[in-house]
Amino acid sequence: MKTEIQMHDLVALLQEVPARDFVTGAPLTLPRGQIGTVVMTYDGSAFEVEFSDARGRAFALLPIPVAGLIRLHDAPAAVAA
Repeated sequence: MKTEIQMHDLVALLQEVPARDFVTGAPLTLPRGQIGTVVMTYDGSAFEVEFSDARGRAFALLPIPVAGLIRLHDAPAAVAA
């Protein structure tokens, strides 16, 4: 499956995902819209996503299927004339 999501892209969850804190093991719920960074790809069908706090401390690292993510954009796409 071809996807527009690439390594190091910022992505957001499309649905709530249960997780465990990367360091403490405490249960977490990552809400729909939680932002993460793609750190590994699995043949384009899923991505390993790191979720971090505002200070850059990773609190979760999870494989997420491509259908569960949306790529975030920080600039408009160019339009062909």
